[in-house]
Amino acid sequence: MSRSDLPVTAADVAATRARISGVAVRTPLVPSVGLSHRCGVEVGLKLESVQPTGSFKIRGAAAKLASLDPEVAARGVVTASTGNHGRAVAHVAARLAIPATICLSDNVPTGKVVALEALGCEVIIGGASQAEALVAAADLVTERSATLVHPFDDVEVIAGQGTIASEILEDAPDVTTLLVPLSGGGLAAGIAVAAEAARQAIRVVGISMRRAAVMAASLDAGHPVDLPEEATLADSLQGGIGLDNATTFPILAALLDEVVLLDEQAIWDGMRYAFDEHRLVLEGGGAVGIAALLHGAVDVSSDQRVVIVASGANAEPAHVVALAGGDHSPPVG
Repeated sequence: MSRSDLPVTAADVAATRARISGVAVRTPLVPSVGLSHRCGVEVGLKLESVQPTGSFKIRGAAAKLASLDPEVAARGVVTASTGNHGRAVAHVAARLAIPATICLSDNVPTGKVVALEALGCEVIIGGASQAEALVAAADLVTERSATLVHPFDDVEVIAGQGTIASEILEDAPDVTTLLVPLSGGGLAAGIAVAAEAARQAIRVVGISMRRAAVMAASLDAGHPVDLPEEATLADSLQGGIGLDNATTFPILAALLDEVVLLDEQAIWDGMRYAFDEHRLVLEGGGAVGIAALLHGAVDVSSDQRVVIVASGANAEPAHVVALAGGDHSPPVG
């Protein structure tokens, strides 16, 4: 697929900003003095961790739900999630009085399940992976004539996530590299589309864990593949991309410049650094950009400015306790 034929455009991203205004907030871009000094280049953190639901996912959820006709919305929405997307969908649905059902796998951490249940949505837990939770969600969509809000493989969702890059480009027009957590690809795809339209060349680097990084394996293979899920600190990056992936895979195959994979100690070091240096609580998936710079996994020696997308704050309580206690070994072995 050529760049001109991609399913989401910069115009789609621009049009989405007004649609999500008032639901998702414009997040701050703050300097990281320590990382800047360490790397010899100006480094900033885009704090999606301060969104109302604690992660960037509210942007895509707001974009999708706001696009529904009232009659369609009244039949409800269904999604599958590793936690953050489900929480975002439930939050936005509650604001818009849309019935919402969230399907979760058995692997979703307890803290994220509790947060979902507190939002008043229907929560269905079952299945060994996000892929199985997506199958359950698709069955409910058919049974109830509801709308599927896919966690990433959806043009409105991708456009919503791309608004992050629009804000970054306004606040840091001289940015040369964007470090973006990589999972199903909705975040990285939206950001890559928006960055591609910028006047200057911007490198977009996707960062994931080594354990069952499905999008990375798919890009290496040249087509979507599947892998068994593995326990990881970056639990929000778990899950497959779908063997029938129609949007995020082709966008990233065309636009993503580089993929970096991190081990568990590196991810924990990123979480620790965010807490120690910035007093930020970031979940593992939200700290991978910091981790990549700390461990020299991305060459930024020729960069002018680097921006890290700190994508989420929804760390498990046990991880927060370990951070506060100064633990230097990751809770997940």
